[in-house]
Formats: sequence, structure tokens, C-alpha cells
Amino acid sequence: MDGNLYALPLPESAAFDQYCGGNLGGSNETCVSFAAIPGAESSFVVRDSKPEGAGKELRFTEEELNAFAVGWVQRQGLTV
Repeated sequence: MDGNLYALPLPESAAFDQYCGGNLGGSNETCVSFAAIPGAESSFVVRDSKPEGAGKELRFTEEELNAFAVGWVQRQGLTV
């Protein structure tokens, strides 16, 4: 891998897990979808389920996502 996660193909739709909450615009409109990127060890794609976010995604290494998750949990005062 050359380090460019955006050069790698998207996972199949069935590979995505959804984490939903709020349901402000419909049962599956307020979700974050998440999947491992094929061909990249410990790298992931995150996308929004809202129609306005269709076709847009963010790609991260496991290290980057872990740093975000820990920071978010701490900032929100959550426990896991």
C-alpha cells in the first residue's frame, strides 16, 4: 500500500455496519456506516447515511480512529 487510503476500492455494501441514533429523518437516515477497507490492513471507511452525504466518505487508519474515539468519549464524558 502506498499510504493513500483513497486510492483503494470501497468495500462491498454488505460489509458496512451501521450505528444509528436520533432518527430525525427516517429509520436509517441518521446512521454512521463503517467498514474495513479491502487491501489495507487496519484501515477503515466511515460514511454518513443521509442523502446529502451519499457518495462521500472518510478513510482512516486504525490508529487515527482510535485516537478520535478516545478523544470523543472523553470529551463527551462517556464510559464504555
